[in-house]
Amino acid sequence: QVQLVESGGGLVQAGGSLRLSCAAVRSTFSSYAMGWFRRAPGKEREFVAAISWSGGSTYYADSVKGRFTISRDNAKNTVYLQMNNLKPEDTAVYYCAVRIGEVVSTLLWEYDYWGQGTQVTVSS
Repeated sequence: QVQLVESGGGLVQAGGSLRLSCAAVRSTFSSYAMGWFRRAPGKEREFVAAISWSGGSTYYADSVKGRFTISRDNAKNTVYLQMNNLKPEDTAVYYCAVRIGEVVSTLLWEYDYWGQGTQVTVSS
């Protein structure tokens, strides 16, 4: 069982930055990939970024490539999403997720546990 606690969302102007954090508490698994997804108003949940257990493999949606950076600190069981040059179209609820095992995935149905989500609002 894994509980995910997200933080760092908020309101920011276009061009600004935010850093999201997601801590995996009470984890009983030895290794897991982590990902970030988002759901904008009126849209389906979509992939944003993912990172393997070792941190050696990362993947990004084309829409955020070059602006967002995913990283993790396994000593703290925490994954981060640094978001720079934010745009109004980045406005969404952001969710972190855990996929048990070492293989990373960009597919939301392959993730086993989900956080409650944190709101990111980018004003123009």
